[in-house]
Amino acid sequence: MKVYRLKRQFNGYKRGTQFYLIVESEFIGVKEFVLRTKDLTNSISINENELLKNFTFIKEIF
Repeated sequence: MKVYRLKRQFNGYKRGTQFYLIVESEFIGVKEFVLRTKDLTNSISINENELLKNFTFIKEIF
């Protein structure tokens, strides 16, 4: 599982909020990602551009 951190405020979440990457899917060249907050209470679905622009990869946990 991968952990990401917000670079800047996004969709009501504060900068620095950590997320787990839960699902990564691709359909006809469009990638979609589902992330959950570290406390697992909220989730968001974003595209690849939003992930690259607003999130920083922190680490991968097994």
